[in-house]
Amino acid sequence: MPQNLSTNQTSRIVWLDVLRLFAIFMVICIHCSDPFNVSPEARSNPEFNRWGSIYGSFLRPCVPLFVMLTGILLLPVKMSFEDFYKKRLLRIAFPFLLWSVLYNLFPWITGVLGLPQTLISDVFAYAPADASQSFADAARNIALIPFQFNVYTVPMWYLYMLIGLYLYMPFFSLWVERATVKQKRIFLGLWCLTLFLPYAYSFLSPNLLGISAWNSFGTLYYFAGFNGYLLLGHYLANDVREWNWAKTLAVTLPMFVVGYIVTYTGFKAITANPDCSEQKMELFFLYCSPNVALMTAALFLVVRKIKIKSDKLISLLANITKCGLGIYMAHYFIVGLGYALADAMAIPVSLRIPVTAIIAFAICWAFVALCYRFFPKYSKWIFG
Repeated sequence: MPQNLSTNQTSRIVWLDVLRLFAIFMVICIHCSDPFNVSPEARSNPEFNRWGSIYGSFLRPCVPLFVMLTGILLLPVKMSFEDFYKKRLLRIAFPFLLWSVLYNLFPWITGVLGLPQTLISDVFAYAPADASQSFADAARNIALIPFQFNVYTVPMWYLYMLIGLYLYMPFFSLWVERATVKQKRIFLGLWCLTLFLPYAYSFLSPNLLGISAWNSFGTLYYFAGFNGYLLLGHYLANDVREWNWAKTLAVTLPMFVVGYIVTYTGFKAITANPDCSEQKMELFFLYCSPNVALMTAALFLVVRKIKIKSDKLISLLANITKCGLGIYMAHYFIVGLGYALADAMAIPVSLRIPVTAIIAFAICWAFVALCYRFFPKYSKWIFG
């Protein structure tokens, strides 16, 4: 059996830091691709459409990789329910509320400073050009934070989902701790079937496996969702032996290529219609889909083969891990600035998404790292 990779392990698991770096950078890239994919005007531009589709399809594993990391590090839970909730939920609750408030106040602040409304949509890709700058609307959005995110707090959807996973994990953990490898495989097999359901609902019928107007919970509902990625991360890290490079590449390259082709061609086909709904546009980009799961598992298996011996690089990766949640919280403020800088530097459209992401990542990492260095007592509350 491979070595257990729980958080009780004293030595640092460097490849997990590498995986986290991949995930953080990819999620920033995804938000840098929003100006290419969100509006019908951008999608009608052939060059924007092409590169938005190319990069957007490649980047879909970012969130599943985060969830797999959570499963690796926290399953099975080795503390009481109370201690787990106190440690995990408190770590993200205050930063989540603080940054949600800051994002929602931004439109009002632009009004106070006499800045144009268009600046809001320059910063937040999903915001309308005539976004409200009133304090009343900002206060209303802030009051709704416990219940929903909005066009100014798009990245926070992940925190709502993560809180749900944390609430669920101690219960799920009781099964994981006792389950045999065969039982884990059976669960993952049923979960894999659920990954096809979005396509079945869209192309066959929305009423399958017992789903109807009065029931949203079909046969496979209880095996569906991000909990599958929790178990997949735990299973691959603890129950699957590490392969040599030849076998790793022989398995993962076809997996990634197939997943990417389905994601890219499906997204291009759906978005060829400028009037497609937001729900339709996201169909082939769904994180819980077979094509994205294939790409995610392939990247995971490749990254775990990476060996790093440089103490300086290990320390650098450890610092990125420490700053990771803070980088995630802050980056959405900076993406618009990064895009403006890349535009000012006349970066070709083909490179604008990664260049913008590098700029946003570097600014956020520097900011969060400096805060931790000079204000460590307060930074853990601000950034988690």
